[in-house]
Amino acid sequence: MINNNTPDQQGRFGDFGGRYVPETLMPLVLELEQVWTAAKVDPVFIEQMDGYLRDYVGRPSAIYHAERLSDHFGGAKIWFKRDELNHTGAHKINNCLGQVLLAKRMGKTRIIAETGAGQHGVATATVAARFGLECVVFMGAKDIERQKPNVFRMKLLGAQIVPVTSGTGTLKDAMNEALRDWVTNVDNTFYVIGTAAGPHPYPEMVRDLQSVIGREAREQILQREGRLPDACVACIGGGSNAIGLFYPFLDDKQVRLIGVEAAGKGLQTGEHAASLSGGKPGILHGNRTYLLQDDDGQIADAHSISAGLDYPGIGPEHSYLHDIGRVEYLSATDKEALDSFQLCTRLEGIIPALEPAHALARVADLATDLGKDGLIVMNMCGRGDKDVFAVAGHLGVEI
Repeated sequence: MINNNTPDQQGRFGDFGGRYVPETLMPLVLELEQVWTAAKVDPVFIEQMDGYLRDYVGRPSAIYHAERLSDHFGGAKIWFKRDELNHTGAHKINNCLGQVLLAKRMGKTRIIAETGAGQHGVATATVAARFGLECVVFMGAKDIERQKPNVFRMKLLGAQIVPVTSGTGTLKDAMNEALRDWVTNVDNTFYVIGTAAGPHPYPEMVRDLQSVIGREAREQILQREGRLPDACVACIGGGSNAIGLFYPFLDDKQVRLIGVEAAGKGLQTGEHAASLSGGKPGILHGNRTYLLQDDDGQIADAHSISAGLDYPGIGPEHSYLHDIGRVEYLSATDKEALDSFQLCTRLEGIIPALEPAHALARVADLATDLGKDGLIVMNMCGRGDKDVFAVAGHLGVEI
């Protein structure tokens, strides 16, 4: 069983997680677990991480009172944890930095990654460039088309982009191809997984590397408001930004933790990416978790206006937290996210990524529910530079 949300020896959070990988990969995954277990308590590694987070990534990221949005919603005071201010424009680099440093410890010379919205690909390519490592990024053909700015950024950084045309040409399919490459190139390759999913130890490792978000937010809100927030809110695809914010607050039972999935065109339409709201437990990409499935148990296609949330599953720790009731999981549609994207841009002068725009859609309701004395911390996990072309297309604007 779980103790303080630490996975058991098989990497399970309750009924979720685990290590479902080909026999070829098992020695590498076990080695990674050993290296990570040693590194995370090694003062040299910790100092190295802290130094790069400070001087290269730009941490701590700011916490910002979104005053005009708070006034607009007429309820609780809203604070943004501004991880979009990180180098590369999202929370992804927190995790990529740690994993690439582990790759160097393991003597790996080649980095591979999957990406949907492109932010994880950009962050991986950035850190690989910094340390002089070969980088190959698998990306769905559909996502390449809707995330052109990030594709160009990755190429500028020296990464090779491998288009994936199988399936729906999105994040799930890119992850499938990355896993196939990893099996083929075990000796020299390190797979940097971008979300808190995959075989153990990835969900725990990504959570720990991203929990810098919640640790900072907790300290910052106490300093600015003198108390903990009433709620922390984050969008969820696989769930790395959300678990990064939530984890340091898990023991604070008075703090509501709210994850917002992508409801796409509506949960009733079947065209969505809300695996907790519309899925059931199954196995995909090395772990057992909630997945979108058809009646025969085949993985169903996911849909979202956001490439970063367009995934038919969720990290196993989120599945566990859902089942025990510690975290509330809501959803927001494409239209709600698009409306929130525009509202935040006009009122706060901050262009959010489409991913956190989903979270902002539910913050509006929550602010009203909590009232004037309420405090909300929302993870502004990415900036919207990457989405301007896609948003323009949805709004019928030609750039």
